[in-house]
Amino acid sequence: MSPSSLSSDWLNQFSDPFAVLGVSITADDRRVLTRYRTVAKLLHPDSQASADEATKALASQLLARLVNPAYQKLKQEKGRAENAALVRFKVRRMVREAPLLPRSKLACELLQLPVNEVDVFYEQAISQLAETQYSPPTQFEGITQQIIELNLVYSQLKMGETLIREKRTGVVAAVEAKPIQFTPPVSDSPVTENYAQRHYRRAQEYMKKSNWKQAIQELRDAIKIESNKSEYYALLGAAYWCQNLPGMAKVYVNQALKLNPRDHLARQYASKLGIPIIADDARQNGTPTGNQRKSDNAKGGGLFGFFRSKK
Repeated sequence: MSPSSLSSDWLNQFSDPFAVLGVSITADDRRVLTRYRTVAKLLHPDSQASADEATKALASQLLARLVNPAYQKLKQEKGRAENAALVRFKVRRMVREAPLLPRSKLACELLQLPVNEVDVFYEQAISQLAETQYSPPTQFEGITQQIIELNLVYSQLKMGETLIREKRTGVVAAVEAKPIQFTPPVSDSPVTENYAQRHYRRAQEYMKKSNWKQAIQELRDAIKIESNKSEYYALLGAAYWCQNLPGMAKVYVNQALKLNPRDHLARQYASKLGIPIIADDARQNGTPTGNQRKSDNAKGGGLFGFFRSKK
């Protein structure tokens, strides 16, 4: 690919700004900004000083004609929502004509995964491809096409979950879309799941795979968006405990208890960390104790059972 090949027709192949930047459709503003800065630095003339003239020219045009416009579309939440909707619209139009049959290996693997593994695989695949998307710039075309396919397949899989909750006039009552499982499905609508909740859900998946580092990053992102959720702090404390960092674990478990003295996971780790729980909490806040708490934990299943098996 040469700079002269950056015609309007060629540029139109890369109308997905998520793919151009190399970020997932679920990326928040912080991740979009971080990725943009990384790509802009890679394509900057100073970074291309030792490259040949054709590569320098290509890097400059990619930055000006694709990367910068993509960032402008995604830097705000409204723009990300609109462009995610455009990807879904494209999927709907494509599948009306024929089944979606990706060509890239990663997209084919994603299409075959069970629903509970889709999110983690998708995020990891995007991160893997993004590492070499612009290094060197000549790799942009092939890798970006793979990311485009991943985004289409991911959107198709997630639309399968949300279509049963949609009517032509919009989203049906929230009670019908209420998640009833440990890992709730991603919804097209911010009514059922916001960005913080997506980070929290991904953290749960990473915890299941003992990927503590990624879980911690997701939970920190969740807290930046919603700083008043005890469950985010409690799970973050548990992740630090699993990394053998009791000091950090204690900080976040304490914060979880301040926000909600009844948080079951926080109370569970409070006993491990030697954090005192005032006995009056049970009477003042209606916290279940004794046999009642055991019964509640048994009903909660998933998360609490997972941590009991880990420690």
